[in-house]
Amino acid sequence: MNKTAVIILAAGKGTRMKSEKAKVLHEVGGRPMLSYAIERAKEAGAAKTVVIIGHQAEKVREAIPDKGIVFVEQSVQLGTGHAVMQAEKALKRFKGDVLILSGDVPLITADTIKGLMSSHSKGKATLTVLTAEPDDPYGYGRIITDNKGRIKKIVEEKDATSKERSVREINTGIYCVGSEFLFKALKKVEPKNVQKEYYLTDIVGIAVNEKKTVSTFKAREFREVMGINSRIDLAEVECIIRTKTLGHLMANGVTIIDPSNTYISSSVRIDPDTVVYPGAFISGDTVIGTGCSIGPGSIISDTILGNDVKINAYSVIEKSEVKEGAVIGPVAHIRPQTVIEKGAHIGNFVEVKKSTIGAGSKANHLTYIGDATIGKGVNIGAGTITCNYDGFSKYQTVIEDNVFVGSDTQLIAPVRIGKGSLIGAGTTVTEDVPEDSLVLSRVKQITKKGAAKRYLKRKA
Repeated sequence: MNKTAVIILAAGKGTRMKSEKAKVLHEVGGRPMLSYAIERAKEAGAAKTVVIIGHQAEKVREAIPDKGIVFVEQSVQLGTGHAVMQAEKALKRFKGDVLILSGDVPLITADTIKGLMSSHSKGKATLTVLTAEPDDPYGYGRIITDNKGRIKKIVEEKDATSKERSVREINTGIYCVGSEFLFKALKKVEPKNVQKEYYLTDIVGIAVNEKKTVSTFKAREFREVMGINSRIDLAEVECIIRTKTLGHLMANGVTIIDPSNTYISSSVRIDPDTVVYPGAFISGDTVIGTGCSIGPGSIISDTILGNDVKINAYSVIEKSEVKEGAVIGPVAHIRPQTVIEKGAHIGNFVEVKKSTIGAGSKANHLTYIGDATIGKGVNIGAGTITCNYDGFSKYQTVIEDNVFVGSDTQLIAPVRIGKGSLIGAGTTVTEDVPEDSLVLSRVKQITKKGAAKRYLKRKA
């Protein structure tokens, strides 16, 4: 197969999305839709990938931090032909075929791309157009052929006659074209249309007039070349990708109790014999080991779960690591940069942030642990708080192995609790505690007999 470069069109705002966000940054399957076209470019073995950006160019660059991509900005959007023109400088020394993809067509498969490229190469074509036949071709450019079935031109919906609109075969906006012809032909394109734009589709007519070999390759299913132009399209494609993702996971040994009510991004990896309960949202670069249980309503993103981890209902875990046999929740919040070591328990209404919880340690109720290092076998009583912030800076709390922290304790950071120590309930710890110590800081209890009875009598 010839050497191939890829141009991805991703400059438009997408006015029908009714959004300030660039269309290609809207997520589908848990990641920006543009990432799918970039993935296809890599699968095609692209010698070079050029992404044409425009609306929110800097945010697109930030969202796709791939050093193997050349971003080229189209400062004024004057049509698809004008967009491809912007890539000429980036491909100045390139000789070969150019695959042109759209950044808003995430369902396109590697097999279809390979079929298009193979057909182009075997037919020794100058230009090959990927086409499809939807049930309703409204809004798409039509493939117009001669009486021998050879492609003559592509006519956009707004410029088509009633007869041309009756044609069902449509242009998908995906092409394979020789680089030398492409940029020469683009210089001949003129904005003679209703939109006053430079249409990339006009290069088909130019190729026909120059007696070049122009061919088509038809996608097996229209839905894989379906572009996302509205929130309705976005939801439809999201459903397709989600169904495909869940099907793949179940085929590989993951139990999903209710696929219609479970949301897992295509980037997530889950090992066999894990069970996912309804209402779970799992996204980003999450990896889940074998034998885990993901409870109802759990939200997990960019997190690593070891084997046999149990996440109870309605827990939230972000950018953290939970190791083998640990138990989280219900209704726990594990915030970024947290490590929960083997066999540790984080219970209901417990929040942990940027901390390490040692093996076998427990914080089972109503606790906040922030900027802390907790050793092995530690018990954190209900209502305990690490007071890590003084309004200006964050400070560390260190609790060494086998410490017992009583309920309603405040640990005023920076502070260190030595091994084997006991912290009495209701204590406020303001100084470091040596090993094997008992710490109490309670006010003396005062009991006045009969006072409650006298108070109630007075109130009556």
